[in-house]
Amino acid sequence: MAERTGNIKGFGFKVFHVEILLFLCLFFQMTSIAFAQNSDTNYRQSVKKSIERIEEIYDIEIKDDYKLLEGKELDYADWRIRQGNLEVSLTALLSPFDLMYRKESDSVYSIRKFDYPRRTPDIGRERLDHLTQLYSGKTEWEQRKELLKSCMIEALKLDKAPKVEQPEVIITNKRKYKDYRVENIALEILPGVYATGSVYKPIKQKKGKSAVILSPNGHFGDGRYRESEQKRCANLAKMGAIVVSYDLFGWGESALQFPYEYHRSSIAQTIQVLNGKRLLDYLLKLPLADPSRVGITGGSGGGSHSLFLTAIDDKIKVSVPVVMVSSYFSGGCPCESGQPVHLCGNGTNNAEISAMAAPRPQMIISDGRDWTQHVPELEFPFIERVYSFYDAKEEVKNVHLPEEGHDYKESKRLAMYSFMAEHLELNLDNISNSKGKISEDVTIESFDELKVFGKEGKKLPEDAIKDIEELYALFGESYEKHSDE
Repeated sequence: MAERTGNIKGFGFKVFHVEILLFLCLFFQMTSIAFAQNSDTNYRQSVKKSIERIEEIYDIEIKDDYKLLEGKELDYADWRIRQGNLEVSLTALLSPFDLMYRKESDSVYSIRKFDYPRRTPDIGRERLDHLTQLYSGKTEWEQRKELLKSCMIEALKLDKAPKVEQPEVIITNKRKYKDYRVENIALEILPGVYATGSVYKPIKQKKGKSAVILSPNGHFGDGRYRESEQKRCANLAKMGAIVVSYDLFGWGESALQFPYEYHRSSIAQTIQVLNGKRLLDYLLKLPLADPSRVGITGGSGGGSHSLFLTAIDDKIKVSVPVVMVSSYFSGGCPCESGQPVHLCGNGTNNAEISAMAAPRPQMIISDGRDWTQHVPELEFPFIERVYSFYDAKEEVKNVHLPEEGHDYKESKRLAMYSFMAEHLELNLDNISNSKGKISEDVTIESFDELKVFGKEGKKLPEDAIKDIEELYALFGESYEKHSDE
């Protein structure tokens, strides 16, 4: 073959034995691919075997109760194991399959499907360490707080919520008991969308006006109708506060508009925050309400919403989030984590959101049998540090009950009563017996008595929206069912 020359766009070149060069290039390319394939094949391994190797290296047990590793293989699986770093090793092996691990104890781990709101205490500690580096004083923290606040409002779509100029307010079935009254309420928070609940009001008052307390509900059985919720609200009313307890989205009377199947939709988080905000605005317009004395308390999901509402609404002066302040768990239901609130500020968590209450008084109640088990040594020091920026460390408390579990039972309520009495100027004597012991002697009402729309829901307004698509449309969005629902 003769030597040839040519010209392309003004650049000269020589082509020597073009056919041979092309053949050599193709040969080396195919050889490279063959070696890669052989290498992948030689080192391709069952993920289960690599997990067993990790068990041996770290002397731990890794449970796969749901058989999530069955049939899964990975190239260079053993090469992904990092000696001296168990968590990184597990993540490297599991993340390609959208799996994660959960630490059950120091020596036992379990394999789970990826769970975006749930991590491990180690990751929580890592995140708090990172956040601690972002601010060293009040000025930097205030900048961070303002960024988080504006982002949370946007993430919750509160800026898109249409206003109701003259919202309908329905008050039904007023009852009077010793030292307090109860009435049921339906408040139009969006056109055709109603927040439903019960308002507890004091008969005896320490001052001319009453404090106002929001009581958002969590996923405890029977919601706002359960005995413990009624005790909490009635006792706070006896102490001198106006208290409102309201249904979760798709629970209780809210289900008359949006059945329970929609509770695990992302809009639930927006509506539940909006319920609290609009109910608070309504209550503060009552002649006997004192806007300088506003509190909030709730457990579990109600604890989440206590955190959110306190963070974005400065009208709330005192907060008691119960069994929900955690650096590694943000709520297992989309009504707590369905909107991208925890992605704000390039990543936040409930501990940092709790710190946004500073310097306002806050009592964090935790226990030893859920994701709040590490609060005393992990989350609380982080939150206390933020309070120190305001010289207000004495304003934040942690009541930790290591032998208790995930609930809002009597021991937790007793701690809350005293804190609310101290910071909202309520009268603890009104619920104490002659020996000074707090009593919860209140009337427990039937479910039907607590319903604003009546036993069969027949009093639901005709204009009430009952279509989830129509609800999303109010925010300029469309409904798409998620696999969580």
